[in-house]
Amino acid sequence: MTQTLDREEAQVRALFDRVERVEAVAEQIEEQQPANASELRHVAEDALSNAEPIRVKTAASLLDLSDRTVRAWVEEGVLALASEHPKRVDPVRLHQVLHLVRDLRAAGRSRDLLSAVWYRLQDAALLDREDLAASLGQLREGKAEPASTKDEELAVRDH
Repeated sequence: MTQTLDREEAQVRALFDRVERVEAVAEQIEEQQPANASELRHVAEDALSNAEPIRVKTAASLLDLSDRTVRAWVEEGVLALASEHPKRVDPVRLHQVLHLVRDLRAAGRSRDLLSAVWYRLQDAALLDREDLAASLGQLREGKAEPASTKDEELAVRDH
C-alpha cells in the first residue's frame, strides 16, 4: 500500500509541477499576449479538472498537514470532496489551496491556516465576480461614480 501511496503522491506532485510551469508562463506573457495567457490558464485548469480525485493521505502530505487536519478542512468546506467513499479531494481545489498555504507559510504564517485560507478563498471568489471586476475597471479608468444612497435611489425611481 505504501508503494501505491508513494506512486500516487509522485504523480500528483508531477501534475501540479507541470500545471504551475504553465501558469508561470501565462503570468509572464499576460501583458503582451493576454489571449495566449488565457489559453494557457485554460489548459492548466483542464489538466487539473481531468485528474483523478486525490486521497486524503496524499493531500495531507502535499499540504504538509495531518490527515485529521485535511479531514477538518473538508468538513469546513476549504477542500472539496470529489468522492465520499473512499474520501478523496478535488484536485482543482487542492491545487488552489496548496498555492494559498505556500504563500501564507512564505509570509511567515504557520498558525490558524484554516481561517487564513478560508478568507483568501472568499476574497478570490469576490474578485471572480464580473460585476466587481467591471466596477474595479471603471475605478482604475477614473470613471467611478459615487454610490447613491437608498433615499437617492428611491427619489430617482419616483420621478
